[in-house]
Order: sequence, then C-alpha cells, then structure tokens
Amino acid sequence: MQTTEIKTNQILRLKQVLELCGIGRSTIYEKINPKSNRYDASFPRPIKLSLSAIGWFEQDIIDWLNSRKS
Repeated sequence: MQTTEIKTNQILRLKQVLELCGIGRSTIYEKINPKSNRYDASFPRPIKLSLSAIGWFEQDIIDWLNSRKS
C-alpha cells in the first residue's frame, strides 16, 4: 500500500507554532537567534507577513519536528 504525504502551505502564527512544538515563546525566539546559546540552525526561519507580524509554513514546522524523532 502506498502512502501519500500531503504538503500544505498554510502559514502558522506564533501561538499555533507553540502549540504544535510544545515549547515556549522565548525558546522559539532563541532558536532563531544566531547570537543565542540555544540557536538551532535547523529550526525553520519565520517569514515576514507585515511590519510587525511573522509566521512559519506549517510543513516546515512539521518537517522539523519529524527530524527531531531520529
């Protein structure tokens, strides 16, 4: 039986990313900050939605979570 993986281009806001990842807000920002000790180059970069809003592609977050399993 063949499985099909569905790719979505839905954009998640910070609250949704927090719920999906199960980590805190400050941890997310530390993971994307190259100057932080907790910087994680493999964590998906956010995209700028407006002057003060950012989001992440849902599939990027899911792929990152799946990569953490192994």
